[in-house]
Amino acid sequence: MAVGYDIKENLAGDQENYFEDFFLHRHPSGVAAYEHMATAVVHKLAKVFSEQSAPYEGQKTEALQAQIKQLAIFSYEGESLEKVLDAIEGSVLTQNVNISHERAAAHLHCPPLLPALAGEMILSAFNQSMDSWDQSPAATFLEMEMINWLTAKFGFSNQGDGSFTSGGTQSNYMGLLLARDAFCHTYWGRDVQKEGLPEGASRMRILCSEESHFTVKQAAAQLGLGEDAVVSIPTDEHHRLSLEGLNVTIKELADKQLLPFALVGTCGTTDFGSIDPLPELAETAKTNGLWFHVDAAYGGALMLSHHWSHKLAGIEQADSLAVDFHKMFFQPISCGAFLVKDRASFRYIQHHAAYLNPEDDEEDGAVHLVNKSIQTSRRFDALKLFLSLRTIGTKRFGHMIDHTLQLAGYAAEYADRFRSLTVLTREPALSTVILRYTQPMLNASEHNQINRSIQKRLFHGGEAVIAKTTVDGANFLKLTLLNPAASRRDIEEILHMITRYGDEAYQKWREHPCQT
Repeated sequence: MAVGYDIKENLAGDQENYFEDFFLHRHPSGVAAYEHMATAVVHKLAKVFSEQSAPYEGQKTEALQAQIKQLAIFSYEGESLEKVLDAIEGSVLTQNVNISHERAAAHLHCPPLLPALAGEMILSAFNQSMDSWDQSPAATFLEMEMINWLTAKFGFSNQGDGSFTSGGTQSNYMGLLLARDAFCHTYWGRDVQKEGLPEGASRMRILCSEESHFTVKQAAAQLGLGEDAVVSIPTDEHHRLSLEGLNVTIKELADKQLLPFALVGTCGTTDFGSIDPLPELAETAKTNGLWFHVDAAYGGALMLSHHWSHKLAGIEQADSLAVDFHKMFFQPISCGAFLVKDRASFRYIQHHAAYLNPEDDEEDGAVHLVNKSIQTSRRFDALKLFLSLRTIGTKRFGHMIDHTLQLAGYAAEYADRFRSLTVLTREPALSTVILRYTQPMLNASEHNQINRSIQKRLFHGGEAVIAKTTVDGANFLKLTLLNPAASRRDIEEILHMITRYGDEAYQKWREHPCQT
């Protein structure tokens, strides 16, 4: 392109706003364009949500994929946003799960709070990146204050620190990354960041319960230790890590001259919501020189509970912990945090780049949060949680969390009234309920098939969105209750539908058993 070439001057007609109408800037045209587009989106979403009566109104896989494929057509001149919104209304906006519906109860996927949605608008408009202070001055300090609040709530001392993350996967990875490098530094005097893993790294082991999140093994693989470095400890009758099994395993590892360096406690397993015995795990970790990481992605919200915060006892002794806010804190995805007991632990991931986070900036009071994260470009997600807490207050937040747990207790109790339902979680640890439609005449395979059919029929019929899982090789149904707007009546309706569809499938089996 020739020097001095002006695109707008070489375009025919009046092109005064050729670019300006597509950016939010101080000129009247940019502000007006943003307001116009934001209003169009709000009106469209208000229409869609007010007209949706079911948690899912979508088509089956093939039809939906074909419908979406027709949207990926881009014109040379572009279209108005209103026209595009109309085009996607019948697919992208309506053919998906309405997670805010009272009968959407499948995964650890919460309805987002309105103040948090407002926060999304703000942080997206400014589009700040949380890696260096000169990209996010006020945002940096606000995230730091939110981290200070979180570390205090979890019982860490003023040496505690942390960073907002995309969620539990990243947070668990960071915990095991710091644990690995701290151990290598202490045991071998090895700086892994500069020198790589030592020759004896193949002997390193991570301990966790057999029901820990899969990201523990994923992290071990990504850290160069391999999934085989993860030693799974059996669980007790409450699906919590067995202390007896842990002690036996530690002795066996010592006999084999293997090197356990990290112990992962789970505060809220995905299926059962189980909380490992954290105080005892902390003591075992201390006695054996293990880094104690707590995966509280699910259960960490209990810190605001009025009735069940005591379940977090021992979490304050963790060396690091993961907590998600897009679960029981009701934040839009993604929003989580990784916290450490000692901020000095972050030295294992720090790297200074002259153009981004030079060391001498800190002398001038500039704080670069990239020093505490494995991400460079990162969203200002702390704003969502901040606005939610300021708007709603910790009192109402606690009641919302308590309501979901109470609802789970009621769901387990009500399901137990049905002779055809087998309930595994009679006393839910958090807000999940595991159950299964059963009949005496059915074998294991037939039971599995009927329970799968119940989940599919509820989903494709748009009546309820529930999950399925496997326990000891058998298919079970799962309710994951994260909606404070849901009521006992909603739970009753879901359970009656489960038994009705189960009975219908069972009746068909009795009439034509060979076709099952």
